[in-house]
Order: sequence, then structure tokens, then C-alpha cells
Amino acid sequence: MTEPRGESHQACQWCGRELPPQEGRGRRRKFCGASCKQRAYEQRHGVAGTRIPDDAVIMRPERADELRDHLFELRCAAEDIATAHAEGAGHEEISQLCAELVSMAKRIERLR
Repeated sequence: MTEPRGESHQACQWCGRELPPQEGRGRRRKFCGASCKQRAYEQRHGVAGTRIPDDAVIMRPERADELRDHLFELRCAAEDIATAHAEGAGHEEISQLCAELVSMAKRIERLR
């Protein structure tokens, strides 16, 4: 089942932020703004003629390390929920841990 054109929730192909609902006709937006569109253009043309795929994500080693650390924190938060559940934690505690997990995942989701 497809969503009506104005109700779809898509993310910017560069920064990952949610795009505002599109109204009217025309092509769907891919980017949230001109700067994201420009950064994507620069990356596509920066890898032209190389063996790097056009859709590859290129990041500094420090950023990759930072992302790895955030993913470790995310896994630990998920394990905390599993442990709390196994130990019979109450609904309130599980709900709070889940809210923290979702919040953490949203922060990590923005890759660039």
C-alpha cells in the first residue's frame, strides 16, 4: 500500500534528516536544502573516474571511530533492556530504557 504523496516520510539523501511533506506535483525531493544537494554533488563528482562506487559513504577515520563508539553504546543500551526484562523489571523502567534507546538511535542515525 502506498502513502499519499504529501504523507510520505523520507530522509535527506545527504544528512539523513527527515524531509518535510511534499505538496503538489513534481519530483520527490532528495535533499533537505541546497547545501546538502551541493555536498552530494561534490562527492559524486569527487569519485568520478575512480573505483569507488557513486553511492559510497566516505568519512574521516575519526568519524568512523566515533560512529563505532556510538554503535557500541547503542548495543549496550539494548543489552540493558534485555537484562532488565530478564530480571523482571517493571513496565516503567523498561519504558524508560526503551525511550533512551530510541533517543540514542535517532542521534546515531545521522551519519554525516
